[in-house]
Amino acid sequence: MARRLLTFAAALLLAPLAPAQNVTNADLAKPLQNEWLTYNGDYTARRYSALTAVNKQTVKHLTLAWTSKMTPGDQLAPLTGYSKVRPTLITGGEGAGGLGAGGIKGTILQRDGILYVTQPDNTYAVDARSGEVLWHYYWKTRGGTHIGNRGVALYKDYLFFETPDDYLVSLEVKTGKERWHKKLADVEGGYFATPAPIVIKNHVIAGVGNDIDAPSFLKSFDPETGELQWTWYVTPQNPGDPGLDSWKNLDAARHGGGGTWVTGAYDPETNYYIMSTGNPTPSWTNGNRGDGDNLYACSLVALDVDTGKLKWYVSTSPHDTHDYDSAQTPVLVDGVFNGRKRKMAVTAARNGYFFVVDRVTGEHLLTTKYGETTNWSNKLTPRGGPYPDPEKDASIGGSLISPASGGTVNWQPPAYSPQTGLLYQYENNGFSDAFLTDPDPRGAMGLGGKDELSIGTYSNYISGIDYKTGKARWRHSLYGQGTGGGGLLATAGGLLFSGDGSGNLVAFDTANGNPLWHAHIGSITNAPQTFVLDGHQYVIAASGDTVYAFELL
Repeated sequence: MARRLLTFAAALLLAPLAPAQNVTNADLAKPLQNEWLTYNGDYTARRYSALTAVNKQTVKHLTLAWTSKMTPGDQLAPLTGYSKVRPTLITGGEGAGGLGAGGIKGTILQRDGILYVTQPDNTYAVDARSGEVLWHYYWKTRGGTHIGNRGVALYKDYLFFETPDDYLVSLEVKTGKERWHKKLADVEGGYFATPAPIVIKNHVIAGVGNDIDAPSFLKSFDPETGELQWTWYVTPQNPGDPGLDSWKNLDAARHGGGGTWVTGAYDPETNYYIMSTGNPTPSWTNGNRGDGDNLYACSLVALDVDTGKLKWYVSTSPHDTHDYDSAQTPVLVDGVFNGRKRKMAVTAARNGYFFVVDRVTGEHLLTTKYGETTNWSNKLTPRGGPYPDPEKDASIGGSLISPASGGTVNWQPPAYSPQTGLLYQYENNGFSDAFLTDPDPRGAMGLGGKDELSIGTYSNYISGIDYKTGKARWRHSLYGQGTGGGGLLATAGGLLFSGDGSGNLVAFDTANGNPLWHAHIGSITNAPQTFVLDGHQYVIAASGDTVYAFELL
């Protein structure tokens, strides 16, 4: 259902809809500006838009243009909007379907006046001028965890997305008709797929995760045929594999987890795909996995895009014992560090620590504690990884830990502004008591063997972190128990867009965090985005199953 806030006469004057087409490798390599063509806006993962029409002076004129409520499943959407045209419904899948779709938690791509919106099992093409759904593809699932979907990838006239029951699906962007689908993993093995794929050169890269002691991996597919090109396993799978000595034995490594939950960044100069990996399993005990770093779980890794071979790694949470997935999007930064020009990757991790790495060599440059109350580690490894304090491991009597296992941040993508040199990220300083409920390692598989009791939150912020020092230059307090929203957006207009944890979409000043504008639309469930259409800059965000579009008139 779409609601366009204009008269019928004005609607007739809207520019004709142009179907998205021919997204080239050159398009995908451009810095983020007028359109939004890939998960993080561009390959740097900065979520920094060069648009300036909406700025500190004009943001007060940002006005609601339309809202559009998605209708998941195989039920026909109601006839609403000025055109009174029901969208085309296309169905696919290998199951019976019928599972709930949940809210919109992914990036909404925009090309040629069309938005591509997702919920688990559902993909929509939406008119960016009016919010009306043009076509809707519904995947009838075989099952899987329907926790969220992070969005689609575009390339040529094709669209790609992942399903909770572990398929990579390709559609025609003009019609929504399926081109092919390929199995990523077996849903019967507990796998589920949430990430947005990313297209790099002639590769569609897709990841999966698992919480019950199965190996995680990344796969690359041919965008034309869907044929598998390579697979990279996060943990060692064969005798002699690199990193095997960081596990108790080969069997432990083969069941070591390390979910590839979140889309990464790409450096064309090195041809490296740089991403972060999830926690090792079992998550809370080490009886089955030994006392080593459990590589390459909870790590920042660089892979050669053409071969899938590991080029370097930095373990950001070695030997994790608190389910602190390091599955946060790394950001590529070019700048001066300690008096020397560097090409870097930076990340604010779920465990409350901030990292700077030379993205060419993998050299560790900086580790700092960015969570105000982070208390679970008492030392760093020689390569800068915070190592867990055994006194903070889950225990029969309970151990007070901060952050809670949900982290200072979870999957929500950060933003970075080259104007300020700040990385913007959520900082949730929560506490919990971690109880060991089964001291027998056999009862602690996956996420089992423990109970976690939330104690409360000391403070919640949006933080502007200086990459040169790893310290917050400013913090803006948020309200409520969780993060402010589903991610952040920075612009050359000096603005930072995010939810505030109280149902508002807010524009903050990137320099100091002061709020400059807000709209009360409900809890923000994805990262805000911006684009230009017909000479007007738009800002969009989702709340639950509804997309809200604001326009600078």
